[in-house]
Amino acid sequence: MTTPHTIAVLGLGRMGAAIATRLTAQGWDVVGWTRSGRTPDVVKTVGDPHEAVARADLVLLALFDGPACRQVLDVVRASLRPDTMVLNTSTIAPAEASILARQLGPSYVHAPVLGSVPAAAAGALQILAAADQDTLDRARPVLETLGTVRRVDNASTAAALKLIANSSLAGAVLALRDSLRQADALGLPRAEALDVLELGQLGGLVARKRPFLDGEPPAGTADFTMGALVKDMALLADASNTPLRSAVGPADACAAPEADIALAATVPAVGDAVLEPLRAYIRGHATGEPTHFRDAFLPTSHIEGIRDGAFVSWSLDEYCDLFHGHSAPDEPSRSRRIDSVDVHGTIATATMTLRHGADTFTDIFLLVRVGDSWRIANKAYHRHS
Repeated sequence: MTTPHTIAVLGLGRMGAAIATRLTAQGWDVVGWTRSGRTPDVVKTVGDPHEAVARADLVLLALFDGPACRQVLDVVRASLRPDTMVLNTSTIAPAEASILARQLGPSYVHAPVLGSVPAAAAGALQILAAADQDTLDRARPVLETLGTVRRVDNASTAAALKLIANSSLAGAVLALRDSLRQADALGLPRAEALDVLELGQLGGLVARKRPFLDGEPPAGTADFTMGALVKDMALLADASNTPLRSAVGPADACAAPEADIALAATVPAVGDAVLEPLRAYIRGHATGEPTHFRDAFLPTSHIEGIRDGAFVSWSLDEYCDLFHGHSAPDEPSRSRRIDSVDVHGTIATATMTLRHGADTFTDIFLLVRVGDSWRIANKAYHRHS
């Protein structure tokens, strides 16, 4: 088994620069190359990727996505020596990882990492490595300089496990966002709310991200960007045919893709304008007065669901005819709650729970912004008896 002597790091963004810096500090002979031209001062760099690859025993990829990996490998493949290993730390789709493993054969190590820039700098990454045993043994000294190695069966599995890990992170960001929004609604000081949240199940995330949660950090300090997490969740949604996590949907990402993911937890709740048609809808149920529904819905709206075992699709006029201008006799015991609202530019979706006597309804709304106001375009409901 031959231990690599020279490592070419292709990709010197946040993680690539942290990895290259860590390897250099630990005595490895590192040469770096990046398409952006931004280079860390402590790492030797070259302007030609062929020059970097030609002198390397191990080529480490730290690139943004699968297309970037394919493009860079297509450029340098002719310069790879037969015994050069390719170690890919990039987060890409499982199918993309499988393709690269087939194309590069036994010299390929797919090794996505868990942890962000601080963990890379400290050599504390968790590394999911898939490779032939001989190849993994050759790469292990490099990997163990960066963190702890966990071997997995194949490249596709390694890529999928990385996406699942990032999905759990997105879920934690969503939970933190909900807690902070509720604290704001209760009038609690942000610092006091964060102090208490740091004591609970979200404590690790709050402690790591406290500088971002307490206030606006200096530009360029993100450990893990919103754009990267949105990309990862889109890969997971595509690979698994499951919905994109709302914690990192387009509304959060497009505003500041270079921001740290922690800032998604500080996004304020939606404004009153999008809530007003939902409140008018609630007033319609509370009073039985159909004019509130006409304020809430577009004239072209339909209300659809299953009623008495049959599908119904009411126009707004037909729906309003169900109400006669007075409250239900048991109105004091009824309740309605807006569960969620997600805004995507000029459209929004919302979910509401209505408890009306023995029946509970789940209402799902599609809303559209018309000028400066919002209206409900359509509603679908499910009745729980």
